[in-house]
Parts: sequence; structure tokens; C-alpha cells
Amino acid sequence: MELHALLGHPWFGTWIAALIASASGLLVYRVGGMLLLRLTRHAVVLHSMISKARTAARWVLPLVALQMVWQAAADDLRYIDSVRHLNGLLLIASCTWLAVRCINGFTEGLLAKHPQDVDDNLQARRIHTQARVLARTASTMVLVAGAALILMTFPGARQVGASLLASAGVIGIVAGLAAKPVLSNLIAGLQIALAQPIRIDDVLIAEGEWGKVEEITGTFVVMKLWDERRLILPLSYFIEKPFQNWTRQSAQLLGSTFIYVDYTMPLAPLRAEMERIVRAAPEWDGRVFVLQVTDATERTMQLRILATAATAPLAFDLRCRIREGLIDFVQREYPESLPKLRMQDMGGPSASAGAQGPAAPAPTVAAMGTANPANLMQPLPHR
Repeated sequence: MELHALLGHPWFGTWIAALIASASGLLVYRVGGMLLLRLTRHAVVLHSMISKARTAARWVLPLVALQMVWQAAADDLRYIDSVRHLNGLLLIASCTWLAVRCINGFTEGLLAKHPQDVDDNLQARRIHTQARVLARTASTMVLVAGAALILMTFPGARQVGASLLASAGVIGIVAGLAAKPVLSNLIAGLQIALAQPIRIDDVLIAEGEWGKVEEITGTFVVMKLWDERRLILPLSYFIEKPFQNWTRQSAQLLGSTFIYVDYTMPLAPLRAEMERIVRAAPEWDGRVFVLQVTDATERTMQLRILATAATAPLAFDLRCRIREGLIDFVQREYPESLPKLRMQDMGGPSASAGAQGPAAPAPTVAAMGTANPANLMQPLPHR
């Protein structure tokens, strides 16, 4: 009698169909997932996307099958509307999760296909920047759309959900002064991803600090400074304010080094020594080196040495190597040509000397330097 009552219950056939649908969804997930993974094992991007999406797909496929069963069930079944609503909420949430996982999987596969640990990584850094920023933006928009769809399933919150969905579709419109910083950073992120004024691992000078772009998030940029500090700047900073990008087109740099010597320093041996130092330096990339007199003051000559290197850190090390080598060369071979302090007799006959003859010369400082002043006395003739 109880079995007959159970078989005659209005929900009996629906529950049997729901069990069959759930099992079918799980079977499709298992077989389809294994087949797709095998077919895409040589396609890195698709393989990564499918691998990431499998966890969410385990929920999406059975929920889709169940939703089809609930929709096909009779409308006069008790609680059918609540069951349909609950299943719909779970289906929207799982589909949102699936979309986010697909975006993340696609991004990881794309980044794995273009590694940064290569000598010429300009193209890889460009792709890394675009992929990371656009992936975060797309994930945010998917989450906003999913939340809006869930709200729209409730009659009391339908207007709120519609407004939220509209704001996701028209993301460039400023919704209010309170949302301006968030929206400006979001729009700045899109501009950075498309125009790419900066990329991951770019060398920048911002706020007077030298560092590399370590991370670009949806709202800010993290720069790793030369002394291991981190400088965090909003995305809008790189759209609204000027900054230096040392690796915009290439990582190669032209480094300059300045030294000061006395006018007695011969330039030919100094150029020969500079060439020897540069050619022996492992930091030099083989392109350019030159030594020039760029200024002449009343005391010293200013010498500028230019040399090229493949990256900014190598350029810094090369400049230090050249500076140390030339200073050592001048100290060792031409110590008299270091910047010096000259003493000259600028005096004349004393008013009180009378018949006793000219007064003693009055030395005055003429130039700064390091050589022995006793050896550099150059008295002027008395009038």
C-alpha cells in the first residue's frame, strides 16, 4: 500500500527524472572532460583553460540537467516554484564560477606559452601585462553580472539587479563621486592593458624612485625598488602623471659617467685606458663607447664617458667600473693631473717697504685641488 502511494505521488516521476539527469550530467562531465583534455594536450592555452574549468563544470552540467527537469515538470506540483528558483540561483552562481575559472585558465595558459625568463622578453612582458590586467577586468565584470542576475531573480531586488547589470555594461559612465576613484582605476587599467605605457618587469622612474614593475593589479601597480622596498601607486597615476620608462622599446641603455681632471691631463692615454676598461667589461654590450670633454671651467675639465649596456642594472655596474678604473689610472699614472689647489703671488710692493725693497709676496687661492701646493707655486713678476 505504501509502495503504491509512493508510486502514485506527483513528485515520484520528477525525482526519478532528476536522478537520471544528474547522473547524465556527471557522465558527460567525466567523459567530455577526459576527451577534451586529451584532444587539447598540445594546445597549451586551451588545455589550461579546460583544466581550470573542470571543477566548476562538475557543478554546472548536473545543475543544467536538473533545471531542464524542473522546467518540464507540472506547474501544479507543490514547491516546484521554490525548487526552480533555488536551482536557478545555484546555476547562475556555478556558471559565474565557471566563467571566472575559464578566464583564469586562459590567462595561465597564455602566460605559460610566453615565459619571461628569456633574454629578449619584450614581447612576453607585453603579453603578460595585457593578459593580467584584462583578465582581472573581465573577472570583475563577470562577477558583477552574476550578482546582478541573482538579484534579478528576486522580485523585490529586481530593480537593483537591473541597475547593477546596466552599470556593468556601461562601465565607462561615472556613477557618482564616491565611485570615481574605483572607476578611474578600472578605466586606467584598460588603457594600460591596451596602450601599454608600462609592462610587467619594466624599469621606471616614478616619484623620484628607480625600480621595476613587479605587479599590476586591478587598482594599483607595485614597483620593486633597487633597495628591495616596494612603491605602490594607483593605476591612474600612470595615465595622469609623467614618469620615465627605461625599457619602453628596448632594455638597452646608454650610461654616462663624469670625472674631473686638471688641464695638464693628456686625453690620448686616458682614451686608451677607457677603451681597455670598456672592452674588458662583461657589462658592455659591444655597441658604443666614447670619451668627450663636455665642459671646461676655470679650475678643471669635465670629461663624460658614454657606454652602452643591455639592461639598466648592467649599465649602472658598467658606469661604476669605468669611473673606478679611470680614477685609479689617473692616480697611478698622472697624479699631478688630479684637480688641485694652485697658489699664485698676486701681491706687489708694500706701501711701507720704502728703501727696504719689495715686500714678501702674498699668496692667494686660485683653484681647488689635491696636489702639493709647494710644487705648484707660480709667482708673478713684481712690477
